Amino acid sequence: MRCPACSPSAAAWPSDYCSFEESTVTITRSPAVAGMFYPASPAVLAATVDQLLAAAPTTETLQPKALIVPHAGYVYSGSTAAMAYAALAPWRSTIRRVVLLGPTHRVAVDGIAVPKTDAFATPLGSIPLDAPAIARLAALPQIVFSDRAHAEEHSLEVHLPFLQRMLDDFTLVPLAVGHAAPEAVAEVLDLLWGGPETLIVISSDLSHFLPYAAANQVDRDTCQHILQLDTHIRTDQACGAYPVNGLLLAARRRGLVPQLIHRCNSGDTAGDRQRVVGYAAFAFHEANDHG
Repeated sequence: MRCPACSPSAAAWPSDYCSFEESTVTITRSPAVAGMFYPASPAVLAATVDQLLAAAPTTETLQPKALIVPHAGYVYSGSTAAMAYAALAPWRSTIRRVVLLGPTHRVAVDGIAVPKTDAFATPLGSIPLDAPAIARLAALPQIVFSDRAHAEEHSLEVHLPFLQRMLDDFTLVPLAVGHAAPEAVAEVLDLLWGGPETLIVISSDLSHFLPYAAANQVDRDTCQHILQLDTHIRTDQACGAYPVNGLLLAARRRGLVPQLIHRCNSGDTAGDRQRVVGYAAFAFHEANDHG
């Protein structure tokens, strides 16, 4: 229906009608890779994620402040991702906000892209964005607003069904990270750090398209650098190097303790061993939680 404020009888309508209309319309990012990276059917997707989570071994007794989790199709990296997300079970009602950072694969971004949308959807439902948190980020020079950077990006989307199955109600701060220095990413994380209610998730795979044995060697070395909180991870070592390095800088400053949960590659799951992609899951805990 045409906005009545733009009609000839506009004088009969309240002067704030258009702004009222805009404030009540929710703009939602639709899923871009449902049916490709994960099942499009809500029932099949829920069952798939639940099966992956149920099969994930976990002895976690500390609440993670941050996770690094891979973002390939579920047949390839879903089992590794599940090992990270299964550890959230004791805190499903504690965690109320997820700050999710991943690399851009389709749209070049200089800085960190925030969407203008109000929610992100998956076949399992819609997740509201944390509008006040995003508004606070707007003043930072490394932040750009771009729905285009998010529209087809899979590195964030593939994590949402896991979060939807593992957490109760939560809000999302989705950040598509292009070329950004560790300091720029760490500044964003510092602003959104919060307390136990806030979980930081960094989306990244490891090496790409190396033979199986070579990939294992490279990925083992990369994991050691991550465990040492080395902020010089390269993009050929991890496609999410920019957000990873930002987290590692913030973790070093705040005394977080990293833990390698699992490492493998696509040759271990469903891929050709001549050209594999590496995956690893990490958890980061507050140092005082370790006593």
